Amino acid sequence: MKRTLFYCCMLLCAALSAYAQDDAMVKSIQQRFGIYTERALQEKMYVHLDRPLYLIGETIWFKAYNLNAASHQFLDVSKVAYLEVLDAENNVLIQTKFVLADGKGNGSLLIPSTIASGNYKVRCYTNWMKNYGPEYFFESSISIVNPFVRFDPDRLAKEAEKYDVQFFPEGGYLVKGIESKVGFRAIGKDGNGVNFTGQVVNSQNESIAKFQPEKNGIGFFALKPEPGATYNAVIKDSKGQSYTFPLPKTEEQGYVMQLKDSTSSLLKITVTAAVVSDEPVPVYLMSHTRQHNVLADKKYLKNNKAVFTLEKSQLGEGISHITIFNEKLKPLCERLYFKRPSKQLAIEATIKNAFVTREKVNMDISAAVASAAVASASEMSNLSVAIYLTDSIVTQSQTDITSHLWLSSDLKGSVESPEYYFANVNADTDRQLDNLMLTHGWRRFKWENVFVSQAVPFEFLPEFDGHFIQGKVVNKSDGAPAKGIDTYLAALDVPARLYVSQSDQKGNVMYEVRKFNGPKEITLQTNLNVDSTYRIEIASPFVKQFATRPVAPFVFSKTWENQLLNRTINMQTANVFLPPVLTERKATLADSVAFFGVPDEKYFLDDFTRFPTMEEVLREYVRGVLVRKRQKEFHFRLVDKLLPNTFYTTDPLILLDGIPVFNTDKIMEMDPLKVKKVEVLSSRYFLGPMTFTGIVSFSTYRNDLAGYELDPKVAVMPYEGLQVQREFYSPRYDKGNAESRIPDFRNLLHWAPNITTDASGKANLDFYTSDQTGHYQVVIQGITPSGVSGSRTLSFNVGKSSL
Repeated sequence: MKRTLFYCCMLLCAALSAYAQDDAMVKSIQQRFGIYTERALQEKMYVHLDRPLYLIGETIWFKAYNLNAASHQFLDVSKVAYLEVLDAENNVLIQTKFVLADGKGNGSLLIPSTIASGNYKVRCYTNWMKNYGPEYFFESSISIVNPFVRFDPDRLAKEAEKYDVQFFPEGGYLVKGIESKVGFRAIGKDGNGVNFTGQVVNSQNESIAKFQPEKNGIGFFALKPEPGATYNAVIKDSKGQSYTFPLPKTEEQGYVMQLKDSTSSLLKITVTAAVVSDEPVPVYLMSHTRQHNVLADKKYLKNNKAVFTLEKSQLGEGISHITIFNEKLKPLCERLYFKRPSKQLAIEATIKNAFVTREKVNMDISAAVASAAVASASEMSNLSVAIYLTDSIVTQSQTDITSHLWLSSDLKGSVESPEYYFANVNADTDRQLDNLMLTHGWRRFKWENVFVSQAVPFEFLPEFDGHFIQGKVVNKSDGAPAKGIDTYLAALDVPARLYVSQSDQKGNVMYEVRKFNGPKEITLQTNLNVDSTYRIEIASPFVKQFATRPVAPFVFSKTWENQLLNRTINMQTANVFLPPVLTERKATLADSVAFFGVPDEKYFLDDFTRFPTMEEVLREYVRGVLVRKRQKEFHFRLVDKLLPNTFYTTDPLILLDGIPVFNTDKIMEMDPLKVKKVEVLSSRYFLGPMTFTGIVSFSTYRNDLAGYELDPKVAVMPYEGLQVQREFYSPRYDKGNAESRIPDFRNLLHWAPNITTDASGKANLDFYTSDQTGHYQVVIQGITPSGVSGSRTLSFNVGKSSL
């Protein structure tokens, strides 16, 4: 009988769902959201840092995973990422740009000696992610210690106790006469949840409800607001101190939603309204999981109430947003629901428990996709591995990749101990997880940008082919932006590269630079023969907006002084005796091809008799360049090789070591003995929005302009390109050099950012221990091409050698 009744209910739900799907507004909601999703591709970043604690002078090593936010698969859209280290006031201390390839990238940062001891934020993002705000960037906490600057280790204990308590009515609002489930979250000055007892009181100070947190300062209580009443929450901490916080304002009219399990396979969403209307009032429900698995339905309020049911099997894994709209598609209520992922990457590592100094360590790694605790076929997983010293100094551990991708990255604010919700899967954890959903409302877009007739353009483009250098052209006299001005950006580089851009209506210019690595000295100019009254201001590519996530106060116990001294000695010893190895790809050919390709004519002047003036060189040797003089000024004229007898009447683009030169007379004044080669392109050349009647390129021997003085109107400035790759230095003691007298006190034994398992899910890693004894931790993070992530933490000890 029960089974028959269940099937009848399912058929009724299916029939009602089919009716709703035929509704024109329901179809419109799904179609318009689908159109928006196609445009609004989401990137999600996870960064594996090599360890949680650093000293000044040490290096931060990192591995970035750039993924499709919907599927968690590697996303090869952005080729550049930005990483910053910020303090508690969001002051930027270190910045870098690094290369992404196939959704992966890695790099390093040297911590300067000017940084004070404290906790800091590391954040990472791409140019495309800027469209969705800093709350969506990757962020993680690290601790940095400066042992050479005195600090107060007990400062936190001296500060007055303070709490931040927030209240979150389910769906978003308190409405008079309607009972609501009210979530709350209370955190202390250290950013962690606090335990307390509390009660809700009305304006007459009468107790209405009592409550206390269940986990990490999070919990809920029920409240039915009375007309005209105001409410406060009075909490009492573990020390008996009382604090009062106001509850959200009670609305006279509005909507309240309630989400709960109807059966093990169905969700029940009840919408209750306090509205006045003579006509049936429709309400619409839309659910999506990271902008996919879109479901929509329509109901009419009956006795001011509407009930929706959703099949859990139709929801995507992870966090789903369930939103209620009115007939004008204005959002009324919103709620989050979490569905546990069915698969995880089970990572195992085999390693001995104990080693001695300078001993070889072999570690076998296996990674297999597991579902319901059963390992399935393996994929070629991409892993990053860090092995570092742990001691009595307590630090905050970094969120693992699975907790971040499924939880932290999709919630606004900080999530305390996110790994807890995945490590202990039971009914109690599921309840705590739902409380977390209740107190962390978050979406990556604005509804007004979704349901619009005309798509809203994105401000920031993905850096698909290279780094964007952006700036603005302004008038020197009044600073007003100038439109339609041709601009040129170049650097002394081999091979020569020139980038051009024409300013838009607001004076903005953008240059897409490729293979722009390491520190550069760039030149910026307009066509000085035409536009000499403008200057170009370059903008920083780093975001100046910041998320509201707080940084926990720095605490350092005096009992850790011996360990700090030991780490300080290790840091200084490593910097002296074990310098890092730098690798940089540089041009090895003396005759590299410039940006314009293979020239039509090329002259190495050392192959000819040298003449004392540039005019004689060009007239005698360079056949493709006709030197003319008009009104006492030199001009170059070229003949088009593709169209015989076509004589250009304007000057070609003249380059000196890749830098545009618009004053031909100054080129003619150069000492030809300083010029190594002359190249000529004898045809029209199109670069961006500009067209040149040929190119004449002069190159000096050292590619340094050879003393040529640029026009004072040319702006010359340093610019840091993409980070030059550094190799992690790990000495090997396999050739009888174990007795070397060079000290080796590495705290970070090994860093391997790119390990790929074979077809059977296996990989091997070997390294050597250092002279530093102690307890070492191994942290492995990884993900498969299909988006299944996992992590593994294990440890071993290193003791003194008996030899």
